[in-house]
Amino acid sequence: MSVVELADVTYAYDGRPAVEDVSLTVESGDFLGLVGPNGSGKTTLLELLTGLLRPDAGTVTLFGEPAHRFSDGTRVGYVAQETTGTAGGMPLTVREVVTMGRYPHAGLGRLGRDDHESIDEALETVGIAHLASRRISTLSGGQRQRVFIARALAADADLLALDEPTVGVDAESREAFYELLRELNESGLTIVLVEHDIGVVTAFASTVACLNRRLYFHGDALEFTESDALRAAYGANQRLLEHRHH
Repeated sequence: MSVVELADVTYAYDGRPAVEDVSLTVESGDFLGLVGPNGSGKTTLLELLTGLLRPDAGTVTLFGEPAHRFSDGTRVGYVAQETTGTAGGMPLTVREVVTMGRYPHAGLGRLGRDDHESIDEALETVGIAHLASRRISTLSGGQRQRVFIARALAADADLLALDEPTVGVDAESREAFYELLRELNESGLTIVLVEHDIGVVTAFASTVACLNRRLYFHGDALEFTESDALRAAYGANQRLLEHRHH
């Protein structure tokens, strides 16, 4: 079964289409990068495919169900663009935030041994076990993003949706963050990523969807670099910069 299927999807704000007639499929195990110029509808598309928005026309299915009616929220880990900033005001420790991911699984509201093991494993997987007792307000932007990914992992999410997760994060931390995403994807996690850095997307994602209200390309990342979709979606002056990583 596909994780997400969009068929002829349109969504408008005050009568002005943000996404128009978009069809694409996200298969289990995909690492899909959503790219496009500012205002192209990338965040709107991400919210549509996670069921946060309901399309004005067309259909979106999430794990085989209408996305806006999908009820098993533990299967989707969504990290919005503003999450890192707003997290700075949370009076919670790293472990407390990650523990939130287990509450839907807890019988009678009490966490058991398996729940605590899942929390420990999630913290270890994203490399923040040593920060477990730190307040999230004291962390860097890159560390906070790892906390919210750990929360999704603790919840046993099958799909991780990220909206420009490294805005304001330094270059070295960004590199480590995307290496983490690659490892999570290789372990079987399906990832959909909105990212403004096209070089990052083509280096780390397996598939690319290029959007500017309409879908200009959806397919293999290497094929995207060799296509004319970039010029069509962004304009004649756009060029692809290679992202070198080690």
